[in-house]
Amino acid sequence: MDFLYSSEDFNAKARKPYTITKQRERWIDDEHNRFLQALKLYERAWQRIEEHIGTKTTVQIKSHAQKFFSKSASTSLNSKVVSQYSKLLAPLAVDAVLSVIDPVKPELVDLRDVRIVKKLGGTVDTELVKGLVFDKKVSHSSGGLTKVENAKMDRILKEERNYILGMIKKIKAMGCNVLLIQKSILRDAVTDLSLHYLAKAKILVVKDVERDDIEFITKTLNCLPIANIEHFREEKLGRADCVEEVSLGDGGKIMKISGIKDMWRTTTVLVRGSNQLVLDEAERSLHGALGVIRCLVNKKFLIAGEGAPEIELSRQLGAWAKVLQGMESYCIMSFAEALEVIPYTLAENAGVNYCY
Repeated sequence: MDFLYSSEDFNAKARKPYTITKQRERWIDDEHNRFLQALKLYERAWQRIEEHIGTKTTVQIKSHAQKFFSKSASTSLNSKVVSQYSKLLAPLAVDAVLSVIDPVKPELVDLRDVRIVKKLGGTVDTELVKGLVFDKKVSHSSGGLTKVENAKMDRILKEERNYILGMIKKIKAMGCNVLLIQKSILRDAVTDLSLHYLAKAKILVVKDVERDDIEFITKTLNCLPIANIEHFREEKLGRADCVEEVSLGDGGKIMKISGIKDMWRTTTVLVRGSNQLVLDEAERSLHGALGVIRCLVNKKFLIAGEGAPEIELSRQLGAWAKVLQGMESYCIMSFAEALEVIPYTLAENAGVNYCY
C-alpha cells in the first residue's frame, strides 16, 4: 500500500541535520544543556536494552550444539554462489572450528589455525584433513641419462657435488627422511643435482612451500624451521606416521601428511573446483561460514533476523516510555522510533510494502 506524507513531515525527513559543531554555535546554554540531557537519556535507553530487554530477544545455545551451528553456517552460505553446496560446506565448517578450540580458553578461536588449500579440478568438493595438505606433488629427481662412460667432470661441478653430499649426510644423520623447502624468490631453492642425491638417500622432498604457510606448518608439525644446515638438530624435527603423494581422480596430485605426533590444534580443509573462479568463491564462502561459527562459539546466543529484534526492542522501549514523564518519556520514545528504521529499510530493499 502507498502512503501520503504531509509537506511538513516530508521536509522534516528530507532536511539534512547540522553537525553538532555547527549547531552548537547557534545554541544558547539552556538548549545545549537540554541536548546533553537528551544524550544521557538515550544512553539510559541503551543500558535498558542491554540489561533487561536484550536477553529476551535471544536464544541461548547450550554447549556446542551442532544443530544450531550447522543451520547458522547454512544461512551464511545460502546467499553465496556455492549455495547449492551449503549442505556439504556447512557441517565441514562446524567440524573445522570445533576441532581447533582450546579447552582451556574455548571462547577464543583463531581462524588462522584453519588452513584452506585450493586444488583445481572436479566439482566443488571438500575434505577435512587432520594433518597437512600441499597442493603440489613430490619433487622427483631429474630424468635423463642413467649411465655415462669416460665422463669428464668440471671442477666446479665436482665441488658442488661434494658440498651437496655433505649436506645430505648431515640431514640423513639426524634421521630426517622428509624435507619441506621454502620457496625462494631469488633463485631455485634446490637444483636437479640435489634432488637426484636426495632421492638416492631415500629422502622425500616437497619444494616451493609458500612463506606465509611456514608458521602454520611448524605449529601443526610441532617442529622448528631451519635456515642453515649447521642448525639442523634432531629435537627440531617433527614426526608423522605417513607422508604420501595422493592421486586425485582427474590426474592431479597432492601431498598429504597424516598421523602427526603431538599435533597442535589445527586443521586443513581441501577445496576443489572446476575453475579458479569457483575455487575462489568457495574459499570466500567457507571463510564466512567459519567466521559465523566462531562468533557462536564465543557467545552462544542467536537472534531472529529480518528486523524482528529491533521491532521487539522498539515495542518494549515504547511501553517503558509510557510510564515515564516529561523529557524522559519523549527521549525514550524517540529512541524506540529510531529502531524502527532498520526493519523499514529492510522491507524497502526487499520490495515489501510496510505500514506504520
